[in-house]
Amino acid sequence: MAKTNVTFDSAGIPLAGHLYLPDTPEQGPRPAIVVGHPGSSVKEQTAGLYAQRLAERGFVALAFDAAYQGESGGEPRGLEDPAHRVEDLKAAVSFLTVRSEVDTERIGALGICASGGYVLPATASDHRIKAVGMVSAADIARQFRLGADGTQDPAVFQGMLDAAAQARTTEARDQKPPTLTLFPDTAEQARVLGGEHGAEGFEYYRTPRAQHPRSASFFTWSSIDKMATFDAFASVPLIGQRPLLMIVGTRAVTSWMSVEAFQRAIGPKEIHWIDGASHVDLYDKKEYVDPAVDVLADFFAKHLGQAV
Repeated sequence: MAKTNVTFDSAGIPLAGHLYLPDTPEQGPRPAIVVGHPGSSVKEQTAGLYAQRLAERGFVALAFDAAYQGESGGEPRGLEDPAHRVEDLKAAVSFLTVRSEVDTERIGALGICASGGYVLPATASDHRIKAVGMVSAADIARQFRLGADGTQDPAVFQGMLDAAAQARTTEARDQKPPTLTLFPDTAEQARVLGGEHGAEGFEYYRTPRAQHPRSASFFTWSSIDKMATFDAFASVPLIGQRPLLMIVGTRAVTSWMSVEAFQRAIGPKEIHWIDGASHVDLYDKKEYVDPAVDVLADFFAKHLGQAV
């Protein structure tokens, strides 16, 4: 398996990616998969892990940093713009269509966590994506509005919208607006704020387990009002008869979002539960990633054609 640094354009913003190519010989172009990363993540973390594992199974795989984040371009830094995240996925598909290694009729998409939400409207509106898979799928807008478990007091998000409005006014006055810190200082504080899910996120992003210097530690407050009206699941019926796969941990507090999206799909669909896995366990823990990759590889081989 070979990894190459690549760049491509997304609505005028240069994106940085890693293209993974299989070592095994193949007659002609191969099926390919675009892999999107979780919110605040970068291509060197779980998206890169899944892309590498899929390349080992014979697929061309592309992991990349979203606009405004990681090594990709775009200002302001730390902006999480749902509409542009969808555009990024389509731009990644466009990049693959001009690669000689790729069969343009056999391109799929894989979204993890937040990008598990973003791949749904991307697939719904881009017929070049022939099959779509998700791992620990979450609509990040729903998560901010309703909480990871769906039980957040609505007043919390209303307060965030107040802060977002004030940040825009501050910027209009040519002053530097504050940013939204994503992680507290300790795992204990993360647990108080977000329960076990919050503590697991802290452990993944802010300890030697998986921390990366380019992983986002903050979002701009304008990210919040951009999320306010975004609905990753509204367009799911437009995916039509293209196949859909959702992989969910049985302990994931976000599993209700995967179930909701799954129920909206009208075509061939599968939901696969990984016993004992939490939302974040599926990012990197071998005992959960291995069976997830097995299911994904079989799914994409079935619907994109066999990769040797």
